[in-house]
Formats: sequence, structure tokens, C-alpha cells
Amino acid sequence: MGLTGGIACGKTTVAKMFERRGAQIIDADGLARRVVEPGHIGLSQLVDAFGKWILTADGRLDRERLASHIFAHPEARSILNGITHPLIAEESQNAIIDALEQAPPLVVYDAALLFESGRADGFRPVVVVHVDPTTQVKRLMQRDGLSSKQAQQRIDAQMPVSEKMGYADYLVDNSAGLADTRVQVERIWEYMVHDRV
Repeated sequence: MGLTGGIACGKTTVAKMFERRGAQIIDADGLARRVVEPGHIGLSQLVDAFGKWILTADGRLDRERLASHIFAHPEARSILNGITHPLIAEESQNAIIDALEQAPPLVVYDAALLFESGRADGFRPVVVVHVDPTTQVKRLMQRDGLSSKQAQQRIDAQMPVSEKMGYADYLVDNSAGLADTRVQVERIWEYMVHDRV
């Protein structure tokens, strides 16, 4: 099953709820960090594309510096995605094979850019976690210490949540509090694990 949503909508919270019920979670963000570690081809490709200014003094990717650049320059974001998405796809396939060998009741691929990467149909059904736009901006500002302008820039860099919702098989509205979100997750879990034939 695929799990996605807008930035600061609570996708990670929902993933943890599925994990507590016994799902095996494959975290695309974790895979994305892995493919740009020192010694990995992803990091050298990024340096070739952007220059050494994206590195810290110890040769690691300066994620904040690169993030500030790509959120302000859409063409840079396209270059970044062109380098990292194929590498993440390869890593995720390996992780899925490993997860399936453990035979959990459900494997959940947790990916913020599931639709943007063009891979959503490989993970059907897809659950989209959403909140209203005002709540999304507020949560992102609080979570990452951003100004409203910076938060909106990061939100605008992704496919609009309303568009993702249109492609979803299931929706989880994370606006009303954790208890309400748990009820929605439980319904999906029951269908996916117990009712689905």
C-alpha cells in the first residue's frame, strides 16, 4: 500500500499508527537520505550537478542549504529529482523484497513524493493524509521554524494536496486530532488486512 500526503499533514504520524498494528513501513525519506550519503553515487552526481557548495566541511550533503536552493529554484528541484528518484526507486524495490520475505500483514510504502515521482500505481491502494491549507502552513512553520513565506514555498514545491486527494484510494483527514485519525486508520487496516480477498 502507498502512503503519501502534503508536507506537514501528518503522514509520518499515520505511518506510525499502521506500524503499531503490525505493518512493515518502508520510509522513502530514509532511502532518500541513504542515496546521498558519502561514498554513494547519488552524492557525487549531486556535486557534479550543483557544485561543492552543497557539502558540509566534512564532505556530507548540507541538506538545509540544498533545500533552501531547490525550494527557491524549480529548475534545480527538477535536476535533484532526476538524480535521486531513480536511485530511491532502486533502493525501495530492494526494501520491498526484504519486507515481503518477512511476511507482515501489510507493507506500507511511505513517500511524500509518491505521485510526483510517477510511481503511485505500483503501490495501490494509495492513502493520502491531508489537513486544511491553513493548518498545513501553521504546522510546517512550527515544525521547521520557518516563516510563512518559507513554509508556503515548500508547500508549493509539491503537488497540491487537493490534487493528491483526487488520485487517492483512501483519505485520512488529520485535522481533527489523533483519536479521529486513529479511527480512520483502523478502518483502512481492517479492510486491507481482514476484509480484502
